[in-house]
Amino acid sequence: MERFKFILLRPLQMIPVLFGVSVISFFLVKSIPGDPVRIMLGSRATAEVIEAVRAQYGLDQPIFIQYFYFLYNFIQGDFGKSIIFKMPVIELVYERIEPTIFLLIYSLIISILFALILSIVAARNQNKIIDQIIRIFCTIGVGVPAFWLGIMYMIFFCITLKLFPVSGYGENFIEHLYHLFLPSLTIATALCPVLTRNLRSALIYEMSSDYVNAAKSKGLNENYIFKNHILKNSLVPTINLLGVNFAWLIGGTVVIETVFSIPGLGSLMVSSIFARDYLVVQCVTIFFAILIILTNFIVDIITALIDPRIKFE
Repeated sequence: MERFKFILLRPLQMIPVLFGVSVISFFLVKSIPGDPVRIMLGSRATAEVIEAVRAQYGLDQPIFIQYFYFLYNFIQGDFGKSIIFKMPVIELVYERIEPTIFLLIYSLIISILFALILSIVAARNQNKIIDQIIRIFCTIGVGVPAFWLGIMYMIFFCITLKLFPVSGYGENFIEHLYHLFLPSLTIATALCPVLTRNLRSALIYEMSSDYVNAAKSKGLNENYIFKNHILKNSLVPTINLLGVNFAWLIGGTVVIETVFSIPGLGSLMVSSIFARDYLVVQCVTIFFAILIILTNFIVDIITALIDPRIKFE
């Protein structure tokens, strides 16, 4: 159990990371041109009313004082009240969490499933036609922007073939699967080539290892060797790569939610940025940071379970 000691230290390591995220997100959001109070009240509002509302939200204070107020409230779990939506930020974010989490998990499942199938087929048919086709797909997939791919999927599957809805989330689990299939496929199409290339290379490397040749010389079945030794050892770098790319996956979710009009945290962040709703943007940013940290934590645990040789400090 020595290699699992990092589980006790990871929560402590989250503190400086979240502090850094809070500083960066706060000052970056404050640097956005425009006044949220003027946007909220409109062009006809008088100067007195604008100043009164600014004082109500603490926007008349120096920026460093505003940050310390924000940090103090954040420690207490209070993210304030949205200027645009006129409701507590934490409640607003809570309402939008489900579509985003569903989309992330859905995209991950499709990506992992496709990556496993394609990489195994490519590795076991190295340098054959099917391997060349998969490698071409991976090369093209890495270079295609996710938002453009989403628009193309929408035009072909939604408008031309009318197989899927253009937007929305649905009201039950089946409708969620139906409405989010194209957005998830869009994200998976962008992520899958990266995982496939990495796993294919790892599989080919493991297939030429000495322990595999030794196992074959003992008469073990090739499928047994591949399933129980080669595949298991090859998953470690791919799982770590998936953890590293999770931040990109969240960024892709923000874009895809906007393209497909999904009522999740991504579309909430984009609309809040345009509306200069600072507190909402900061809360969503911190939530995404926590999600990334927890994902990397889970990846570390899975890696330690798969490969006992790996130790985390």
